[in-house]
Amino acid sequence: MARRETSRVSIRLMLSYVLDWIIIIGAAAIGVALGTISPNKRPISLSNPELSYPDNPDTVTIAVVIIVSLGAPAAIIFIVSLLLVPGPSVPKSVPKGLIWRRKLWEWFTGWLGLGMSCASSWLITSGLKNLVGKPRPDVIARCMPDLSQIAKYAVAGIPDVKGTTVTLVHAGICTNPDHSLLDDGWRSWPSGHSSFSAAGLVYLSLFLASKLALTLPFLSPKQPGQSDGSYYSAFPSYLPPASSGGYASKYDRDDAAQASNLDHRQIAARNQAASPPLYLLALAFIPTGAAMYIAASRYSDFRHHGFDILSGSFIGTVAAFAAFRYYHLPLSRGAGWSWGPRSRSRAFWTGVGTGGYVGGNEGKEAGEAVMMEDLSGQRTGYQEQGMDGAGDFNNPAGRGRDRDTVGAPVATAV
Repeated sequence: MARRETSRVSIRLMLSYVLDWIIIIGAAAIGVALGTISPNKRPISLSNPELSYPDNPDTVTIAVVIIVSLGAPAAIIFIVSLLLVPGPSVPKSVPKGLIWRRKLWEWFTGWLGLGMSCASSWLITSGLKNLVGKPRPDVIARCMPDLSQIAKYAVAGIPDVKGTTVTLVHAGICTNPDHSLLDDGWRSWPSGHSSFSAAGLVYLSLFLASKLALTLPFLSPKQPGQSDGSYYSAFPSYLPPASSGGYASKYDRDDAAQASNLDHRQIAARNQAASPPLYLLALAFIPTGAAMYIAASRYSDFRHHGFDILSGSFIGTVAAFAAFRYYHLPLSRGAGWSWGPRSRSRAFWTGVGTGGYVGGNEGKEAGEAVMMEDLSGQRTGYQEQGMDGAGDFNNPAGRGRDRDTVGAPVATAV
């Protein structure tokens, strides 16, 4: 059975990702629209020192935040995808067209994750700001209250420990004609600068860590027949083989009995991984450090309380991690790749018990074609180029799956 490659684009699959972008853009648009709605305004005490800070200009304006947290990561993702993908492990026989498709796919999923992270954090933050209506530390300076109208706008009053009545007044006491500036004075929680910067810049740090193979060193499970002596020994190559009857310790005899024909001089635990170069870690941390600076500036500018900043950073960080894992493999096991595309038959929907969005009839046919070629001793198409049937470069996670990268060759059985 032979296979032929047909260069075609699955319209159904393309539309499913267009829908992803529509949802992302729609979420961002709703977040922007919420910023134009007057929020709830909690009553304030005009004698509260925590609300009496001056109205200072922003150290980092929202325009700069958008450029640094969205524009710059988008540009860096584009450059990294072009320069570092698909990596040095690709055989030279792989067609240039297929390499460029992989570059474009990594770029595409990188932007999808970035958009999902920023849009979701913006929407959540804007909604919570309007719903809670927490006053900023500089709200009284923005308010310009008419002190002669305290009795008219008082909503509650209780005596403090000194016997002085602490009066809470409604926002109607404010005389500032700039309604936009006044409304923004009750949007303290959570911090929008903190959430948006974390969403974009923490996501960028994760993307760079993925492409630069930055992860904490980890141990793979001990191989069958590998004794504790060889696994944890400082010099495993000097241990006697199992067939010689020598054991590193008495506890190795059970392992030797189960695999007497195996040489225990295998890879020791300490040699299974190593820490990446520190300069690469520092490089990937720079975006996160920039997000921390933006968040800290909101406290020094008297724009937010400490809890507002921590909450915003938490929302953005969670959005970044969720969006990254939605479109990318885990850092420790993904080898820097993003997830492949959905199958055509499951581009929009998959029912209960199907196991996910990869598979279907086309996947079954492709798998049967690969199996028949293996049985007949033939190696054609992608297999001759060091690739699996799904179009992945030596990636076990993609084997046996028929995935249609937009514009990529689709292997079909004939």
